[in-house]
Amino acid sequence: MTDGAERPGVRADEHAPTTPGWNCGSCGEEWPCATKRGRLLAEYGGDRAMLSVYLGSCLAAATEDLRTAPVMSLQDRFIGWIPRRR
Repeated sequence: MTDGAERPGVRADEHAPTTPGWNCGSCGEEWPCATKRGRLLAEYGGDRAMLSVYLGSCLAAATEDLRTAPVMSLQDRFIGWIPRRR
């Protein structure tokens, strides 16, 4: 397990990542899945900076676990979906 990826007591519907594969523990899709993305946007309330910091730390951990994955695809997966400011 990568530090910070899984938390004790995570609910089954929380869409938390499972490591080392970084898939969603609820739906099995690549994490962050569509459901988790929506929840993260709501949780961070439009604070792109804090959301980026959180997902950046997840990206750093995932690059350790997914060493053969192309870095740009991981960057797109973890950070590329965050809405840009107008």
